Amino acid sequence: MLQRMEVFDGEKVIEEFEEMTKDAGRVQVETLKKILEENGWAEYLQNLGLNGRTDPQSFKECIPLATHDDFEAYIQRIADGDSSPILTGKPIESMSLSSGTSKGRPKFIPFNDSLFETTMQIFQTSFAFRNKQIPLGNGKALQFVYSSKQFKTKGGLAAGAATTNVYRNPKFKTTMKAIQSQSCSPDEVIFGSDFHQSLYCHLLCGLISRDEIESVFSSFAHSIILPFKTFEQVWEELCTNIRDGVLSSWVTDPSIRAAMSKLLKPDPELADLIYKKCAGLINWYGLIPELFPNAKYIYGIMTGSMEPYLMKLRHYAGHLPLISADYGASEGWIGVNVNPMLPPEMATFAVIPNIGYFEFIPLKANAQDQEQEGAQENKPVGLTEVKIGEEYEIVVTNVAGLYRYRLGDVVKVMGFHNATPELKFVCRSNLLLSINMDKITEKDLQLAVEAARTVLAAEKLELVEFTSHADITSEPGHYVIFWEISGEAKEEVLIECCNRLDKVFQEAGSVSWRKGKATGALELRVVRKGTFHKIMEHYVSLGSAMSQYKTPRAVGSTNTAVFDILCSNVVSSYFSTAF
Repeated sequence: MLQRMEVFDGEKVIEEFEEMTKDAGRVQVETLKKILEENGWAEYLQNLGLNGRTDPQSFKECIPLATHDDFEAYIQRIADGDSSPILTGKPIESMSLSSGTSKGRPKFIPFNDSLFETTMQIFQTSFAFRNKQIPLGNGKALQFVYSSKQFKTKGGLAAGAATTNVYRNPKFKTTMKAIQSQSCSPDEVIFGSDFHQSLYCHLLCGLISRDEIESVFSSFAHSIILPFKTFEQVWEELCTNIRDGVLSSWVTDPSIRAAMSKLLKPDPELADLIYKKCAGLINWYGLIPELFPNAKYIYGIMTGSMEPYLMKLRHYAGHLPLISADYGASEGWIGVNVNPMLPPEMATFAVIPNIGYFEFIPLKANAQDQEQEGAQENKPVGLTEVKIGEEYEIVVTNVAGLYRYRLGDVVKVMGFHNATPELKFVCRSNLLLSINMDKITEKDLQLAVEAARTVLAAEKLELVEFTSHADITSEPGHYVIFWEISGEAKEEVLIECCNRLDKVFQEAGSVSWRKGKATGALELRVVRKGTFHKIMEHYVSLGSAMSQYKTPRAVGSTNTAVFDILCSNVVSSYFSTAF
């Protein structure tokens, strides 16, 4: 599937994808066999008694479902320098770091060339379907991508964000050029030492190449919004840089300054044009197409926890279509968006059957039986055995040493593309918040916030960011929602927002617990402007790349650094009077 030539043939990629997905069951068996032939004598598999067998039945009988905790000791040995076949036949030479927003700290995930190859396969397949709908010319992409610093583990392995491992691979640039996705920014900006300086220079590079920009990209919806929110503050400074041909003195990274000096020449005409464009906008609506008149779409992950950002992104995008990027995680890729013209809220992802071995734990079938049997889990089913309309938790066996790995994502099967399922991301499988018997998921929180933000919208106010916390320091425990909003809201407006949050929470949990005072009134805490930016900077300081940062939607009291940032920036709080 992976095209190795520089001349990209999208039709051939689609043709191969169609053939492969028609026989997805067979391809899955072959993929598992290949993974196990290459890694079957690794210590992890040997200890569990697989003994070189490569068929799905033996694999499932011998190898248990696992989480990162089950692999952590093995991964740590690799990171510490043990080069014996622990998880894979060939030594692992680098580690990816997860974003760290789930547990408050990043975790190591093995990364190898095979995982890089699957990443390029996803990029090529996705581009083939996207380009068939909206063909690009020979222009450039404005890509807000950032590479975090790599460091060496105790054993000398290179470690960095998953995106960093991809961007630093020599084949990455070649592939991007072949699929007409070459960044307008030089490498020095992408690999800069400070993401604020890199972000500013990405904007500057885009403006210098404004007529050549055909697409705008970042990993996540919020990391597309951030540069344009920044643009609102620095647009006049950018115009001055373009007019004078001199980069702002606060950009101090020597490599960035050297690279930008080759691009930045005095251009008063361009500066005046941008100034005029900006001055003519009303509340920055349609900013992106105004700045980049030949842009054809905006591209990035826009599903799941990114959906709350779509309203703001559409504001900046104006008439430009938003196309949701593909479905994967630091542990590996899963599916590709083969229907790119669907709005992000309806996006589905067709599983590519040769990039890993996939199983699905049914979440809703036989729910009554499960309760009677002490909530025992259903057995996982194969890729071609899932049913339309059902929800599942994904289990992945990847090409880099993770076997029957519970990814932690809940998906819904929306249909099939030939014989492979098309999945819609629903939420993370782990509970977000819980007090007593209440169970609140990420999706429940998102629905509650959407219901409450309509009250803000009626006041022409915008919800900038949010997160949550279960406060059990007093009796009864209660839920806390932290909000950052765009302006000053009246007390009665925020009380109404608080009541709406509480009502939706109790619909998701149990109203009886709330009415019976087993859980206390929900609390809404409003924080200062810039609070969530401080949280982002905290995670970036831990090694998380801006390209893969996601705002944590729940913060436990054990995540002291982030919890302290939130609590120290509260300006007002309100308790629900809904019950």
